[in-house]
Amino acid sequence: MRPDERLTEEVSDVVIYLVPVGSGRYELYSEAPSDDAEPSREPAGFWRRFAHRAHAGWREAVRSARHPDSDAGLFARARNAIVCKAAEAIAEQRTLWALRHGPDAELVHPSDLGAPEAAAIRDRMIERARVHHLRWLTVDAVVLIASGVFMIVPGPNVIAYYFAFRVVGHYLSWQGARRALTDTRWRWRAEPALVELGRLAHLPRAARASRVVAIAADLNLPRLAAFFDRTAA
Repeated sequence: MRPDERLTEEVSDVVIYLVPVGSGRYELYSEAPSDDAEPSREPAGFWRRFAHRAHAGWREAVRSARHPDSDAGLFARARNAIVCKAAEAIAEQRTLWALRHGPDAELVHPSDLGAPEAAAIRDRMIERARVHHLRWLTVDAVVLIASGVFMIVPGPNVIAYYFAFRVVGHYLSWQGARRALTDTRWRWRAEPALVELGRLAHLPRAARASRVVAIAADLNLPRLAAFFDRTAA
């Protein structure tokens, strides 16, 4: 436990949930903004403009993929399916993105874990994420440069948008993980509902669905049920 960590009743800037997903496994989770939200006006600075344009291009690609033309061809349908699946995976990185903002964060953990145990699990997961995103930041930057060849394909260069957004996403995730390990002041809150959620992980999806949705509603986390279904055993 780091010395700056403490229990308090103050309101945190960032709330992260330690979600049990079965067999002693956990995932970090926070609610992410909708992909349909309009980005702010283009900022100053090369890197900020690059990130802004990548986000805008990828957001438009996701919007088109989720609302395709009825007469879309086989290639377009396959591309749309890949884009929608990628969008779900990218959205989950935003838990780490959120940790870039503000010096304080709250870890909401299952009430059957003590704060020191929850903190140790959190730190192991964030350290693995830091290494993972730094590695893939390097790989995707190389692929992004190579994807320029697809400029000859008619229509939006979805491949370039995808890898540009991946580069931005991995960078923000790495930055969030690094900050969470070194700068963030953590506080904790035990949550009994997460214990019940963990007990549902081994049930068939259909059998647990209504209760998972109810827990998500009680926690005011509308996207938690879909996240749990993707990650639970």
